[in-house]
Amino acid sequence: MQDSVKIKVGISVGDLNGIGCEVILKTFEDPRTLELCTPVLFASSKTLAQQQQQLGTELVYHGVAQAADAIPGKFNVVNLWKEVPEMEFGKETKIAGEYALKSLEAATSALKAGEIDVLVTAPINKSNIQSDTFKFPGHTDYLAKELGGESLMFMVSNSLRIGLLTDHMPVKDVSDHITPELIKTKVKTVIKSLQQDFGVRMPKIALLGINPHNGDQGLIGKEDDVVLKPTIEALSNEGHLVFGPYAGDSFFGSKNYTQFDAILAAYHDQGLIPFKTLSFGNGVNFTAGLSKVRTSPDHGTAYDIAGKGEADPGSFSAAVFAAIAIFKQRTLYQELTENPLKKAKIVEKRTPKKSNYKPKSQE
Repeated sequence: MQDSVKIKVGISVGDLNGIGCEVILKTFEDPRTLELCTPVLFASSKTLAQQQQQLGTELVYHGVAQAADAIPGKFNVVNLWKEVPEMEFGKETKIAGEYALKSLEAATSALKAGEIDVLVTAPINKSNIQSDTFKFPGHTDYLAKELGGESLMFMVSNSLRIGLLTDHMPVKDVSDHITPELIKTKVKTVIKSLQQDFGVRMPKIALLGINPHNGDQGLIGKEDDVVLKPTIEALSNEGHLVFGPYAGDSFFGSKNYTQFDAILAAYHDQGLIPFKTLSFGNGVNFTAGLSKVRTSPDHGTAYDIAGKGEADPGSFSAAVFAAIAIFKQRTLYQELTENPLKKAKIVEKRTPKKSNYKPKSQE
């Protein structure tokens, strides 16, 4: 398996008027981070210097023409543009969206080509990044198109993993989109991700109800009885450890979530409100189900504090560490599943040998 120091972490710069550059710079100012990976930022040396001057940071970086030229163990910047785009911290501008897209497209291309191993995306503004080549509600849908697979927005932290049946869509459309087919697809994506990306052999998954109190036997909607319950039963009959539906209003307060390896929420806020309440600052947005590993922090552009040096890099740092850990775990999983004989040898090697030692009381 590839050694962690050789893992190339590609980074898209995000919205230049937000806190993206700040959390990136603060993360890699800690030299211990550079011992874990080779970071590759897709932007320009001039833009990074401009950001550093504004923020007062002093990270040493190396400009390169392409990701393949990155210097191991150093902070590398792929120079995508020579000009210095105007920055207006805290403002939504068209030019910031244009450069965010340039960075994202270049980073995604490098990921597809194998020039970087994982991708960590800094926050974008979903409005100003829209263009002829980007007509998506966010990173997740764009990367699903570029990388292929059944993408799933998967919010993860040390103590909690929450996936979404539906993500960036109006609440009024949620129930129409949740079908037995969608539920089965998302559940199986979660199961595969837990197994290959997190090393959970037999995942136990909870589904939250669509309506308040799971519809109260049809009084507040029939979707839970008609769609969710039969589908959960069908998945259980296939041998999957899937349970629910659970009422979303009490599930987290009762700490019921601690009994499961992952939770699937019906819609965006049903999952992200409890996740950010319990894990904000160290949570990570991981796009499960793709052929490549992509993570991001659990926050947005934070225009209100942009350019002030006040941004907490905790979530971005966690996204970097998560990408590295998931890449290593996925690589190990692929090695073991592709070579059953090697797997058997590893299991045999890890099995403790019997000892002839006996406590004195048994002699």
